[in-house]
Amino acid sequence: MKSPLRFALNRMVAPDLALADFIQMAKALKCDAIEIRNDLKNREIEYGMPATRVRELCAAQGITVLSINALYPFDVWNDERRAQALELATYARECGAQGLVMCPFNEPGDTRTDAQRAAALRTALSELAPILREYGILGFVEPLGFEVSALRRKRVAVEAIKSIGGLDVFRVVHDTFHHHLAGEHEFFPELTGLVHISGVEDREAPLNAIGDGHRVLVGEGDILGNAAQIDTLLSTGYSGYLSFEPFAESVHGLADIQQALGASIAHLQKP
Repeated sequence: MKSPLRFALNRMVAPDLALADFIQMAKALKCDAIEIRNDLKNREIEYGMPATRVRELCAAQGITVLSINALYPFDVWNDERRAQALELATYARECGAQGLVMCPFNEPGDTRTDAQRAAALRTALSELAPILREYGILGFVEPLGFEVSALRRKRVAVEAIKSIGGLDVFRVVHDTFHHHLAGEHEFFPELTGLVHISGVEDREAPLNAIGDGHRVLVGEGDILGNAAQIDTLLSTGYSGYLSFEPFAESVHGLADIQQALGASIAHLQKP
C-alpha cells in the first residue's frame, strides 16, 4: 500500500513573498510543512527575523518547519563551517525545524581526487554528528547531480553515513532534478528524510547544460520523470514530504503562484 502524497513548500517556490503570506499560501494549498532558507536576501534568517517569530507564525497555522536549507559547502570542514553549523543548528532548534539540509561543494576547479573527497565527506559527517545530536535535529545530506559537484550520488552519501555511525542523525535528500542529472538509478527510501521536486521541460538543452534556472513546477511536459520517481519512492516505503523547489525565475514571476502550485499538485495526484 503506497503512502498518500504529502506536499510541502520550499521557500524557493516564492522567495519574494513575506513569510506570513507564504505560510498562508501553504495553508490554502493544504500543505502543512515548509522549508526555510538562509540564502534569501531580506528574508527570514538573512533579514534577522528571530527564530521564535518563525516558530510562532508556523505554529499559529499548524505548519511544520521541515528544514533550513542549507549548510554549504558542508563537506569542506573548517572553523568557519563549524561556526556556520552551530549558528544554523541553533536557529533550527529555536524555530522548531526538524533538520538542516547540507549541500556539498559545487564549483569548478575542485582538484581533489575521489579519495580525498570521500575522506573530506567522512570528516565533515563525523564533526557534524555530535552537533546534530546535541541540538536534537537531523542532517539532510543532499547530493547535487551537477558534473562539478563533489558529491553527486546518494550511494556515496549513504556509505559515508554508515561508515561513521551516523544513521541516527543523518538522512539523504532525494532531489528528483539531481537524481536525473546524476544518472542515478538507486533509491534509498529507508534513509530518505526529504524529497525535493521540480520539473524540467526544455527538451533541447543537453543534460550537462541543464541548471537550476531550468527548474519549474512539475507538469505534463516534465522530462525528469518526477511521477515515476515519486511512485518508486512511495511504493518502496518512503512516507515523508514532497517539497516543491523550483528555481526558475519564470516561476518566481508568476502572477498567481498559488494557482500554479495547485495545478502541479493536481497533476501529481492523478492516478
